[in-house]
Amino acid sequence: MGMADALIQEIDREGATTRRVLERVPSDKLSWKPHPRSMSLGELAQHVATTPGFTSSWALKDVFDFSATGERPAPATSTADIIAAHDQSVTKAKDIARQLGDVGLMSEWEAKMNGAVVFKMPKVGLYRTIVLNHWYHHRGQLSVYLRLLNVPVPSIYGPSADENPFAAQVS
Repeated sequence: MGMADALIQEIDREGATTRRVLERVPSDKLSWKPHPRSMSLGELAQHVATTPGFTSSWALKDVFDFSATGERPAPATSTADIIAAHDQSVTKAKDIARQLGDVGLMSEWEAKMNGAVVFKMPKVGLYRTIVLNHWYHHRGQLSVYLRLLNVPVPSIYGPSADENPFAAQVS
C-alpha cells in the first residue's frame, strides 16, 4: 500500500468518526461559547467540518503564504449545513491525496507568512500535521463543547462516558 492510499484510509476512518461528533452539534446552540475568547459552537463545528478539504488544498502548491489567504468558510446555520460541508471537505482531501500520489506527497512544501518562511516539509508532512493532526485537535475541542452543553459525546477512540462500542450488546 502506498502513502497516498494510507492517508486516504485514515481520512475515511477519521472522517466517519468526525461525522458522528458533528451530527451531535445542536443547531439551536450554534452561537454558544464556553468563554468570550472562544469560537462559538457553530464556528468550531464549521472549522472541524472544513479543515481537511481547506488545508489539503495548500498541498496543490509548493509554496503557500498564510498572509495571502482571506478565505473563510461560510458560517453554519444548521447541523445539516455542517454535515454537508464535512462530507465535501473529506472528499476533497482524499481527491487531493490521490492527485498528488506518493511522489507528489514527497515533494517539498513551504509555508510563509508575509513572505518569510515559517516552515518547510514534504507535502505528506503537511497532511500529517495540519490536515490530520490539526483536524483531530479541533475535534477534541468540539467534544468538550458537547460535554459542556450536556450533549452525549460519541465514542471517538474508545468508550466515552456516553457510548461504549466495546460493551456487550443486549438484545
